[in-house]
Amino acid sequence: MKRLTAYVSGLVQKPEYQAEVVKIGWVLKLDGTVENLDDGRVKIIAEGDEDKPKFFEGAIDIKSALMQISSIEKQFSHAAGELPKFYMVPVLEGVDLQWDAIEFLMKELLAAFDNMNENLSSKTDKMVPKWDEMRDNNVLPANI
Repeated sequence: MKRLTAYVSGLVQKPEYQAEVVKIGWVLKLDGTVENLDDGRVKIIAEGDEDKPKFFEGAIDIKSALMQISSIEKQFSHAAGELPKFYMVPVLEGVDLQWDAIEFLMKELLAAFDNMNENLSSKTDKMVPKWDEMRDNNVLPANI
């Protein structure tokens, strides 16, 4: 197991950046945290199998209109194993930002479920006629 500790500078203390980092951590099945620091940077700790933190290192260098990263200080070490599944560390004076990030993640999850539902519906629409044909040809029992 390997640990990446990264300090990200730039326009990164918005919930969109932190939500993206958490989402990438979840996809890669990493444990870790992302938190705003008082000096304007974001601190990210990620732990996982040997190759995953290295891949994560490149994935957190996100380029978009909402996020402008000026630098990333990185350090690799052995994983301590005490981190939970990836999450954002809440900040008391930034509670509204945390709710914005949660709302952003929920919208992302809903969009993913909608996309999955559309894909499943289109596949089911294609399968039903095939099932009917197989039943008519006595390939499937009549009760299916």
